[in-house]
Amino acid sequence: MPEKIIRDPVHDVIAFRMERPVDALLFKLLNATEFQRLRRIHQLGMANLAYPGADHSRYSHSLGVMETARKILDQLRQSFSIDPEQETTCLAAALLHDLGHGPLSHVFERVSGIHHERITQRIIMDPDSDVHQILVKHDKLMPERIVQFFNGQPTRTFFCDILSSQLDADRLDYLLRDNYMTGSRYGDYDLNWLLHAFTIDEGENRLAVNWKGVSAVEAYLQSRHHMYRNVYFHKVVRSAEGMVKLALQRAKRLAVQDRLKWPERDSSVYKSLLGQRFTIAEFRDLDDISVWHCFKLWTNADDPILAGLCRGLLFRDLFKTIDLTKCMDAEQARAAVKRAMTAIEEAGGEPNYDLFYDEPVDTPYEIYGDPGTGNEIMVVEPDGTLSRFADISPMTQALNRELMFRRIHVKGQWAKLVLSTIA
Repeated sequence: MPEKIIRDPVHDVIAFRMERPVDALLFKLLNATEFQRLRRIHQLGMANLAYPGADHSRYSHSLGVMETARKILDQLRQSFSIDPEQETTCLAAALLHDLGHGPLSHVFERVSGIHHERITQRIIMDPDSDVHQILVKHDKLMPERIVQFFNGQPTRTFFCDILSSQLDADRLDYLLRDNYMTGSRYGDYDLNWLLHAFTIDEGENRLAVNWKGVSAVEAYLQSRHHMYRNVYFHKVVRSAEGMVKLALQRAKRLAVQDRLKWPERDSSVYKSLLGQRFTIAEFRDLDDISVWHCFKLWTNADDPILAGLCRGLLFRDLFKTIDLTKCMDAEQARAAVKRAMTAIEEAGGEPNYDLFYDEPVDTPYEIYGDPGTGNEIMVVEPDGTLSRFADISPMTQALNRELMFRRIHVKGQWAKLVLSTIA
């Protein structure tokens, strides 16, 4: 049977040998309608307003996660026995992990209250989905096994760690992919060396790295820190995402009041915006395109607040950013926000829609008090003993600290007024 090949900017050649049942299954899943929908979901939401090249999709990332998981398993196979059934489950889960992701990164999810993890599991278990039908044709128990795998059941093993841990295939792919597509050059690290360092802690049956991979892990964790600092928490990205959230919240409020003329009541955007249940067929239609179509129509909405926000997003007229990180603690910052909102209201503005406070937070590497939690990266030392990565690398003490910004994002016309209230 012919080999199917996909060229990828991160992993180069991703090959599917169709005579192998696992590859045949993965390729069929790749072409399922629910998975093809991910082509129409941007991986980084609004980041292309700061980094014009960041137009890559959840589709390419999901494909990359599968390939990374496959490379990890190929490395482990050189020294350990890999159960074929669990390998198939792991690779299918890696491919499908973002299946239920909503439009515009995580912003739509926060407004609608629809969690992509639950939608992913629903799609996998729904008899009407292409994904479910492909899985049961391969193995009737496969959908249930994948859902259990996502939840770390019945027992968490190194297979689960490959998909969800502090050193998993998901992070390994998105850091390199987002780094490459943004052109930021902050998130590069040596994936090949890191892959070569993977091993298994046979005592706990969990994923680990050997001592030769410590420097590669340090570089990976540094890349994660820099990507959050310079890309994911970029002020333009956060300003745009905040405006998306405000626009969707305004549209939701108008819909509840029966004042939103578009979209139609039976559309996937409308139903998801209000948290209403939708069919799998309706969910296939919920993507960035359908939401951006609403934004385009809403630029002419009767409601000036919604129209203004959508025009700003459509033509990159974004809120200005005032950084309070170095000059104020959390309490002072929130007091400054209250003063700014009062000043805008007194000047005739709409403080709930003309300004928002943003405090993004991430911890590049989390150190846990109890070494037995199984949540830290473990290192197999030359003599075979097992150590926590935090006990080996002094860098983890710095990476265990929160990366955080305190910012006010405000409509341009009020920027000077707000600055005068917090000076």
